[in-house]
Amino acid sequence: MSELPGMNVAALETFLRSSEVDVQGELRVELISGGRSNLTYKAFDDASSWVVRRPPTGGLTPSAHDMAREWAVTSALGVTDVPVARAVAFDPEGDVLGAPMTVVEYVPGTVVRSRDDLDALSGSEVEANAAELVRVLARLHAVDFDVVGLSSFGRPNGFVRRQVATWARQWEIVKTRELPDVERLRDALASNVPDEGASSIVHGDYRVDNTILVEGDVTRVAAVVDWEMSTLGDPLTDVALMCVYRQPIFDAVLGESAAWTSDRYPSADALAQAYATETGNSLPHWDFYLALANFKLGVIGEGITHRARAGSGGDAEAAAEATSEFMAAGLRALTQ
Repeated sequence: MSELPGMNVAALETFLRSSEVDVQGELRVELISGGRSNLTYKAFDDASSWVVRRPPTGGLTPSAHDMAREWAVTSALGVTDVPVARAVAFDPEGDVLGAPMTVVEYVPGTVVRSRDDLDALSGSEVEANAAELVRVLARLHAVDFDVVGLSSFGRPNGFVRRQVATWARQWEIVKTRELPDVERLRDALASNVPDEGASSIVHGDYRVDNTILVEGDVTRVAAVVDWEMSTLGDPLTDVALMCVYRQPIFDAVLGESAAWTSDRYPSADALAQAYATETGNSLPHWDFYLALANFKLGVIGEGITHRARAGSGGDAEAAAEATSEFMAAGLRALTQ
């Protein structure tokens, strides 16, 4: 366990005990996942288990791996009907592991990430799971962020316009070639930003593999996880991204055959309609939100191409193809 990247088990145990966590017996730690994403560990003693998260050990990008953001939102949502892991302890200064760290209660359950995971589910389970995912997202967006103490969690005013500008700037940082569709889509988005709509807590990365499903019942979400991109903003950006993730080319971005891109799940249109029905709200300017989500994922794909060609691993050509497809899909959305 001493060889776990980014982990110091003895320091973690001391921290937990000083945070009045009842550690019984020897603390053990296992790595759950890591890499370019946040490092996630399972820590456990003779009676309890926790999940520890910290940024990767190299190439830190604070905005994408914001532990304080995760801690704030999960702590606040603990008093709502949005399923989250119970917040346990937080080291904002990184004194324990050399980087900021969150500790939450371990939630046992099922994670449906790959097509192989999905193969274990029946058709009715997949349908019910999709309906539950939509319900949970609607519950998140219904939370009054002022009431739960998150009024300063983000800047909802002007959120969509800033999103367009942010991803346009990111393209200039990561682009590996000139792609006319990018400029056309960027300019079309900038010229068609809708008037201010609703504001809510947004997850920023919502799909099935960022949830833990109840053990033995995949039709219920036990906890929504991976809150590092959450903020206050327009809830339709969350819905649109969830829908655009359904495109098969997203597999090239993830580097695997994802459960969420499978045609066994409802179509993007069906998911959007289910959300509208669940919330009782229309989806104004929906074509714009779909186009923005495609633009964002296209830029993310180009970032993978950029890093792969710099030698960090990944399939540069597949990610480059994904970028082209997402940008073209974004333009199609605006011209429907």
